[in-house]
Amino acid sequence: MHRRETVREDVQIPLVLALMSPLAVVAAYPVAGLEPDRRPEAAPVITEVAKQEDWYRRALSGIEPPPLPRLRFLEDQGGWYSPFNHPGMTGRYDIRGWHGK
Repeated sequence: MHRRETVREDVQIPLVLALMSPLAVVAAYPVAGLEPDRRPEAAPVITEVAKQEDWYRRALSGIEPPPLPRLRFLEDQGGWYSPFNHPGMTGRYDIRGWHGK
């Protein structure tokens, strides 16, 4: 005969609370809106991103001049994150030499 094992009573309540805690965290965040495909009327809108000379210098560092025509996408780069503007992996993968500086 096999004996059925059960969770001890002193462990049951903490176990249930631990399993429910992620649900409580999710429920704490407000709902973003009932129309997620539309921005709220009063939401700020970015109309222009002013890139300074140092922004271009950093974005093109490690690239021999003149920059290739395929890098013209930098002219359209907005204020969002781009991995092209930040150091990546180290060692032999650091082809632009950003980690050696």
